[in-house]
This record gives sequence, C-alpha cells and structure tokens, in this order.
Amino acid sequence: MLWQLTQMLWVGGLWLIHFGLQPALVKIGLAPLLIDEVASAFEVLVVGFSAACVIFQALVLLQAEGLASLWRDFRGQVLLMALYACAMYVAVRVGWPDAQRWQVFSYLVLGFSGLVLVMQPVPGWSGRVREAHP
Repeated sequence: MLWQLTQMLWVGGLWLIHFGLQPALVKIGLAPLLIDEVASAFEVLVVGFSAACVIFQALVLLQAEGLASLWRDFRGQVLLMALYACAMYVAVRVGWPDAQRWQVFSYLVLGFSGLVLVMQPVPGWSGRVREAHP
C-alpha cells in the first residue's frame, strides 16, 4: 500500500502541476511572466518531493525484492531513471539556469517515468488477493 500511495503522490503531483495548475493560471488571466514564475516555483518543490518519494519507493522495492532488483527489475530501472531525471533537473536549474528546455525535458522524463511505473505491478504482490490472518 505504501508503494501505491507514494506513487500516487509524486506522479499525480507532477502531472497536476503540468496539466492543472499552469492552464488554470492562464485561464485566470495572470501575466505570462507571473505564470512562469509560479509554475517554476511549484515545479522545483514537486521535483524535490518526487525525488524523496522515488527514494522511498526504491527502499520498498529493495525490501520486497532484494538489492539486485534495482538493476534487474524493470521497476528498479524506471526508479533509477526517475531519480536521474530529478538530479538532472536540479543540476540544470542550478548550473545552467538559462536552459529552460533541458529543465522541461528532465521534468517530462520524470513524469513519463512515473506513468510507466504506474503500469507496473506492485512489488511483493503476485496479483492474487491476500487472505486476512486472524
């Protein structure tokens, strides 16, 4: 359950900012520069939160499937890609702040990694209903 909750928070938050907040700010009629500043501030927070959630999900995967699952399991590979996208976003933002397209690219890589991860099975769950223990 922790896997799914964490996943819902960071993947949902990423896509909500991209497809919910930015269009809502445009519809309100704010100035384009103000929209960019507000969206940028929220993106930084969401990417940081996503990095924390990805690390937590990696720990859940490690506990359920073992250390080798980070490299051999597709979910582990996607989690590593998402963590790399978070690091790339922060590195580009700090080291090369004029490269807006690289920031958007790393943000979208993070978002699509989350969508791919949503379609994967939960670690440690074989697809059958677990029986309740008295």
